[in-house]
Amino acid sequence: MTLAVATVPESSPRLGRVYSIVHDVVVLTRRNLVHISREPMQLSDVTLQPVLFTLLFIWVLGSGIPIAGGYKQFAIAGLLALNLVTSSMGSAVGLATDLSTGVIDRFRALPMWRAAVLVGRSLADLITSVIAVAFVMGTGFLIGWRVHASVGSVLAGVGLALFFTYALSWACGCLGILAKGPESGASIGLIVLFPLAIVSNAMVPTEGMPGWLRVVANWNPVSAMTAADRHLFGNPNPSATIHAWPMEHPVAAIVLWSVAILAVFAPLAAHLYRRRTTD
Repeated sequence: MTLAVATVPESSPRLGRVYSIVHDVVVLTRRNLVHISREPMQLSDVTLQPVLFTLLFIWVLGSGIPIAGGYKQFAIAGLLALNLVTSSMGSAVGLATDLSTGVIDRFRALPMWRAAVLVGRSLADLITSVIAVAFVMGTGFLIGWRVHASVGSVLAGVGLALFFTYALSWACGCLGILAKGPESGASIGLIVLFPLAIVSNAMVPTEGMPGWLRVVANWNPVSAMTAADRHLFGNPNPSATIHAWPMEHPVAAIVLWSVAILAVFAPLAAHLYRRRTTD
């Protein structure tokens, strides 16, 4: 794919610089999406996986975990979190692939904003996350899941989930930059993200966990995201009775977690990328 280079207007250098940065980000985002369109199986983690996870978890666990209001109504918000968190690994794999194939060296030869590679990757992954949301919620509706809240409340829940996923993609980007190749990036991402998703209230209430693990789960940002979505979707939310600040204020908690993760890992990813790509 040939990358177009923006021309900066001489009459307004500051405005021209902003235009150039936006242009570079759009081009790099489009590049990542074009690669996906040429190899659609890259979308399996946000299309096939959500359907399989939704059906298997509800059918396997649904009859064994008593939840007031029904396990199906409880589980969809957790499945949304589970799929979004685990699919964030794509950020690590994508950056590790670009860094190991030498394509970054070609980008460095262009008069482009260096961080556009990172921002373009994060935005492309955000778009694929929207697909995951559609598949999880669509499958849920087909098997009988329902929301009991206003459209605005549901959209707010989806927005919070995507915001957290976007922040998490920058943390995964750091893993991809540090990895020596896409395989190691995928392995490290799985080791980090899978426990993060499972040690939470996503699929089971935390009350039955051992005391120390319950504390970890209740303060896990994934638990905050799941509890916030259950609250905003009007679904059963057993975590609301837990005396832990993130469970008592899940919406505020996930916003704070997302902002904190983004504030730490976006600059860190830029630093690591600059160090990795500087001779």
